[in-house]
Amino acid sequence: YSIGEVADQFGVNESLLRFWEKEFDSIKPKKNAKGTRMYTKEDIEAIRQVYYLVKDRKMTLAGAKAQLKTKGRKVVAQVEAYERLNKVKEMVLSLKRGLSELEPTEDNQPPIDKSREQALF
Repeated sequence: YSIGEVADQFGVNESLLRFWEKEFDSIKPKKNAKGTRMYTKEDIEAIRQVYYLVKDRKMTLAGAKAQLKTKGRKVVAQVEAYERLNKVKEMVLSLKRGLSELEPTEDNQPPIDKSREQALF
């Protein structure tokens, strides 16, 4: 994957990825003949771990380095659990939005599905 694709995937600037590459030994993208960085799945997993520690857990770079060094496998499990919980959260919020569309009418009639109502008019 190119640096632009990886930056888009994580919602960060390309310069941040280049900085993390210097700071974390686990991020080592290969460079092609033109010098363009090409990230492997292993690089992306390493970035995911750094992102989780620095952006989600709000750790310092030194703290993230120490955490990766001493608890590497635990960090992988934490990242996976965090991402699963975020998916569940999005599903619950989606359900909540769907329920809010089914509001009761003014004369205390059963709720009307607004998506069906819009289709009628």
